[in-house]
Amino acid sequence: MIFYDSANPAPNPRRVRIFAAEKGIDLPIENISIMAGEQKSTEFLKINSRGQTPALKLDDGTVISESVAICRYLEALHPENPLFGDSPEEIGAIEMWLRRVEMLVMEPVGKLWVHAHPYTAKLPIKRFPEYGESNRARAVDGFSMCNDALADREFLAGSQFSAADIILLCTVDFAEFVGINIPETHVHLLDWHARVSERPSATA
Repeated sequence: MIFYDSANPAPNPRRVRIFAAEKGIDLPIENISIMAGEQKSTEFLKINSRGQTPALKLDDGTVISESVAICRYLEALHPENPLFGDSPEEIGAIEMWLRRVEMLVMEPVGKLWVHAHPYTAKLPIKRFPEYGESNRARAVDGFSMCNDALADREFLAGSQFSAADIILLCTVDFAEFVGINIPETHVHLLDWHARVSERPSATA
């Protein structure tokens, strides 16, 4: 098994690193430099035709890409300390928050990154800076949704740390890199972020 990783601030490979650290899984890693464009190399495109990290190559040659899919595979291999939930209620709540964070927080953060961040101006893509900037408010709306949810619970999907918290942590940290900070008024989200950032896995 080989985990094709990329360094921070890339949020998606970090999701898998944190997940594996929480599970105590030691993944053999091959680093793919996004800054050097290695994810678009002919060699890597044979591994993941989308030219993105992360990717997990199994011993039989099967490749699983997409961060949540890789985490689900690892959870199936190592079901102890479940991060996708144990009871039907937990599984449903975690899945709900995974989708909400992906669609209502990470998506607008990603659009601001692609269309309006100075770094992506160097990339050979068609950009729409005004559209990118319009997503800043959408991302803050997503922060508000999470802040409200955390008013009466310790973690995003309930009383236990889960994959939903991992996805949100990586999203919030990437948003800060892009230039979107948690508003000072969002005290519940700020408290949550401070607590989960102290977990040993957060440095993975």
